[in-house]
Amino acid sequence: MAISLFVSLKHDMDKLIFPPNFLQSLAGEPGFDEQNFTNAHQNTDAPTSIRLNPFKKAAIKTGEQVPWCADGYYLDARPSFTFDPLFHAGCYYVQEASSMFIGHILNFIKPDGEPVKILDLCAAPGGKSTLLNSAMGADDLLVANEIIKTRVPILTDNLSRWGTANTIVTNNDPKDFTRLKGFFDIILVDAPCSGSGMFRKDPAAMNEWSEGNVNLCHQRQERILADIYPCLKEGGHLIYSTCSYSHQENEDILDWLCDEFEFESLEIPVNKDWGIVETQSAKQKAWGYRFYPGKVKGEGLFAACLRKTGTQEAMGGFKNKEQQKVVAKELDLIKDYINEPANFYYFKANDDWMAIYRQHIESLNILQRNLYIKKSGVRIGKLAGKDLIPDHELALSIIINKDAVLQTELDKEQAIQYLRRDNIDINTNDKGWSLMNYEGQALGWAKLLPNRINNYYPKEIRILASAPTI
Repeated sequence: MAISLFVSLKHDMDKLIFPPNFLQSLAGEPGFDEQNFTNAHQNTDAPTSIRLNPFKKAAIKTGEQVPWCADGYYLDARPSFTFDPLFHAGCYYVQEASSMFIGHILNFIKPDGEPVKILDLCAAPGGKSTLLNSAMGADDLLVANEIIKTRVPILTDNLSRWGTANTIVTNNDPKDFTRLKGFFDIILVDAPCSGSGMFRKDPAAMNEWSEGNVNLCHQRQERILADIYPCLKEGGHLIYSTCSYSHQENEDILDWLCDEFEFESLEIPVNKDWGIVETQSAKQKAWGYRFYPGKVKGEGLFAACLRKTGTQEAMGGFKNKEQQKVVAKELDLIKDYINEPANFYYFKANDDWMAIYRQHIESLNILQRNLYIKKSGVRIGKLAGKDLIPDHELALSIIINKDAVLQTELDKEQAIQYLRRDNIDINTNDKGWSLMNYEGQALGWAKLLPNRINNYYPKEIRILASAPTI
C-alpha cells in the first residue's frame, strides 16, 4: 500500500524517492555508483532516441548517433511523434537507446551468407523485433512471439509498419516452442523482469518493485528459459536481456543456464568509451553487459549472449509442398501488385491473400502445425471479381509494386487529416484505389471517387488526439 506513494511523491526536497531497500540492494552490483545513479535520475531527463528503418529511406532530422547502433540517433528534443506522418509510415521506430545494443550483439554473432531463423520470444511492442529484422535479409526468418494476447496487435502493427515479408507473428506460451526441436539458430529472450532499469523513463515502475518481486521474476525467467532450450539448435545462440539491475535476474541467471544446460558464454566486443559496464557471473564467469543511466546515454539494461554446446535432437523431416490449391487467374491478378513476384509464395487465409518469401514455405508449414499464428509475411488484400481490395499491410510493405497503383501525394496538413480518418481536403481527377503518400512514403489507402474520397486508414490505429497548437 505504502509503495504507491513513491511515484506521487517522486520528488521531495529535490530528491528522488526510490522504493525501500532498493539502493541498498544494488550496493554490491558490478559498476553501481549510487551518487552518479541518483544524480542521473534526479537531475537529467531520459534521452529521446529513434532508430531509422533501413528499408525506408526518408529525410528525418536526427542528432548524435547512438554509439552501438548505426541506425540509432538521439534527438535534441522530444517531438510529437503522433503527429509526424513519417512515424506512421514506418520510417523510424522510437526506441530507448540502451536496448539497441541487442542489434550490436546480433551483428557480432550472425554468420555471413548463411540464412538464420530467429525467435524473439517476448516481442511486444516490437522494438527489438524491428531491430533484429533490420539486420536480416530475405533468406532469414523472424518469428516474433508475444505471450499476452492483448499485446499482439501492437506487435503486429509495428512489424507491418516496418514493411518486410520475412516475419511471422505468433501468440504462444514459451512451453509451446518445446515441440520445435532445434528449429531456431538465434533466440532473444528479453525476459519479463522487475523493471528497475526503467525507473527514470517510467516512474510508475517503482510501484511494482520489491525484493520479493525480484525473486519471483528470477523464478519466472528460469521457467521461460527452460521451456525454450529445446528449440535452440546445437551451436545456436541465446541472447538474454532484462531491464533490471538485480544480479538475481542477470548474472545469477547466467550461472543457472551454464549449470543446468550446455551453454558457453560469449564475450561481446564493446568500446570502453561507450560507458557500458562489463561483468562476469560469480560462478561460471559468464559475460554480461550492464547499462546505467549516468554512465551511458540511455536507460538501465542487462544483456548477455551464450552459445549452445550440447547436442540437440532436430525435428523430423517435413515434405515441402504447397498448402493449398489456388486459382491461377486470381494469382495472376495478385502478382501485379508485387515487386519481383516470382520471389514469393502466395496463399490465402480465409479470403485474404498473403505473400511470404518462397524460401520460408517449409518453415511456415512447420510453424502452422505447432503454433498459433497471427501474421505471416504481408497481407495483400481480398479479390472482388477482378479488382483487389488492398490491405493496409500491402501499402506499408517494401514489396509493393507502386507502379501498379495510383499514388496521391499529401502535404503535412492533409496527411494528418488522412491519419485521423477525417475528410481529406484535396482536388484530384484520379479515380480508384490510391496510395496516400507523404514525402514519397506510403501511409495507407483511399478510394478516389468522382465526388468524394473514401478514407480507408484503419480505424483502430487512427490518430485520436488533437493536433498540438503552435
